[in-house]
Amino acid sequence: MAFGWIDEQAAARRRAGLVRTLRPRPADSPLLDLASNDYLGLARHPEVVAGAEAAARTWGGGATGSRLVTGTTELHTALERELADFCGFEAALVFSSGYAANLAAVTALAPHGSLIVSDAGNHASLIDGCRLARGTTQVVAHADPDAVRKALGTHEGTAVAVSDTVFSVDGDAAPLAGLAEACREHGAGLVVDDAHGLGVLGAGGRGAPHAAGLAGADDVVVTVTLSKSLGSQGGAVLGPARVIEHLVNAARTFIFDTGLAPASAGAALAALRLLGREPERAARAREVATGLHARLTAAGLEAVRPDAAVVSVRAQSPEGAVQWAADCRAAGLFVGCFRPPSVPDGISRLRLTARADLSEEQIESAVRVIGETRP
Repeated sequence: MAFGWIDEQAAARRRAGLVRTLRPRPADSPLLDLASNDYLGLARHPEVVAGAEAAARTWGGGATGSRLVTGTTELHTALERELADFCGFEAALVFSSGYAANLAAVTALAPHGSLIVSDAGNHASLIDGCRLARGTTQVVAHADPDAVRKALGTHEGTAVAVSDTVFSVDGDAAPLAGLAEACREHGAGLVVDDAHGLGVLGAGGRGAPHAAGLAGADDVVVTVTLSKSLGSQGGAVLGPARVIEHLVNAARTFIFDTGLAPASAGAALAALRLLGREPERAARAREVATGLHARLTAAGLEAVRPDAAVVSVRAQSPEGAVQWAADCRAAGLFVGCFRPPSVPDGISRLRLTARADLSEEQIESAVRVIGETRP
């Protein structure tokens, strides 16, 4: 029977406790949200919503075509210019998602015969980019510049190292300065995904590469998402102008995809300008993450020290993590639940996201609920 194998896989997922389900949320959810990636609390900010509304009224509901045909508006180019300036890079290119941006950067910068050195903890979008690229991929130990250096030493020719700046599971930061040094010793490029760093790390939220002194470097390319700290949707690649021009001509997820909806571009631009005026939001997100970690560990929970705005709490099993998250929801708290195959180390955990707009009372309430519902 066609697709009969799906039933077998569904049964295997049920036995392993790994079934995933969609839970539509209402617009006025009563739950305290520590699950979304709205790190700066901007997704519903009046200025961001107004930016989306104005863009939709001006440009319509969609981009109407690919970026190279009708999908590039003056709004897209304004967003690219201001995003590059804010993060300290020469140029930027906006995509319909952060996933598409990562696919573009990796595939277009790793031609046939090249070597891609990929961190073992990288996000799925970087992994998929490696799979689609024509180069050869070598996966190395997590957050280990020496492992990158050793892998690059085995190859002669074009090479690029690929890494998250902040890893989405535990929220730990990559050693960017060490990675850049290893790459430069071998004339390799460095591509990093700053999805969880933009808006949280660096001066005023300018990102992890800016904090590491790599902004504007001619051998560093950065991808970002507009859907986390900027509260919108979409993604972008930042880097030297010649790299961005190459992506325009070679990146399939740019050439053949419909452009980012104007409303999303308008919202992201409004959020970026707001962050420029209120840089303290970035520091507050980090402060909330640190406070969450301190309170959780004081309550006897095994929480990983955050380097940005993600705080993970270890669970004993996939089933236990699912039940723990469900019990938190029943108590009024929405938390993330990460389990295999989404976690590279096979350890299930609750994933909490700190937000700059959380009050001390909300932080205390969240920690209390997590402690009281612990399996």
